[in-house]
Amino acid sequence: MKKLLPLFIYSLCFSEDINSIYQKAQDLEKEGNYKEAMVLYKKAANLNSTKEDKYINNLSKSEEKKVENFSIVKEEFYETQINKVEDKETDDNLEQIITKDFGLYPYKKNYLLPATYNINKIEDRNQFETAFQISIEKPMTYDLLGFNETISAAYTQKSFWQTAEDSAPFRESNYEPEVFIQFPFKDNEVFKAYKLSIMHSSNGRNDEESRSWNRAYLETYFQFSNLFFVPKVWYRIPEDTKDDDNADIEDYYGNGELTFVYVDKKHTFELMIRNNLDFHDANRGAVQLDWTFPLPNVISSKNTFGLLQVFSGYGNSLIDYNQEIHKIGLGIAFSR
Repeated sequence: MKKLLPLFIYSLCFSEDINSIYQKAQDLEKEGNYKEAMVLYKKAANLNSTKEDKYINNLSKSEEKKVENFSIVKEEFYETQINKVEDKETDDNLEQIITKDFGLYPYKKNYLLPATYNINKIEDRNQFETAFQISIEKPMTYDLLGFNETISAAYTQKSFWQTAEDSAPFRESNYEPEVFIQFPFKDNEVFKAYKLSIMHSSNGRNDEESRSWNRAYLETYFQFSNLFFVPKVWYRIPEDTKDDDNADIEDYYGNGELTFVYVDKKHTFELMIRNNLDFHDANRGAVQLDWTFPLPNVISSKNTFGLLQVFSGYGNSLIDYNQEIHKIGLGIAFSR
């Protein structure tokens, strides 16, 4: 009862403001100004719910933090601050420019590892460096073939930055544009989807330091409760011998990899295993473990996680495709 009384008083304090906003929204709606009326209706709804909800959360000492959706903030800025034009096409274009709604999504993991340590000592390279990855997807069509499939373009960039050096040069960047089609598999408890892709990988360099190759790959997705199993096999698209910067790259990358993803509450463990399946003297492969975990409340946000990354083997970067690397890094993941 003691807790309900202050909540009742708190509600009374804001009821007049809410009613006033609703009244203004109704007046705008009668005038035919539907967009601005909707903004006021949203504002009144938020005022009516979020303030009371926040008060209840404080009373219960909840550690959950409400994070306002940034796309809503930009939409409301457009509705309330930007002058509209009469031509609908122009107005729609203006809205897209202001809200930045271009349908871009995270693809692979986006992360920043401020500190990574390479156990190997390599000439002309500091063992400490910064690594980061940017990866986005742009869906292009949906259900074009009638199978609920999605056709997308994607771009991934992974960079290695020698921040421990005086001039802090970028040591290496790898670029991976690709186009793929993904099919969901209906009514199956285990087999969820498969993806067909054509991908180019290169480091953007010339002459002796140039590395590049093109692949077509098939990737499938299996789910066993909170464990996902993702096998992937690829075929290297042939190129002229004189243009081939790394003719033996398959000897180190092999022709496929396995990824296991285990989700436990707010923690995610992702294990990638790669091997060339040559079990004689030339056996080579790689293992990478990514652990994403919740950050302390002081620095946490809804879509930010801690990331511990451990890599051992070949192919950590294209320039090192034929060199064994053992690295550990700690940082932040912005998507998973």
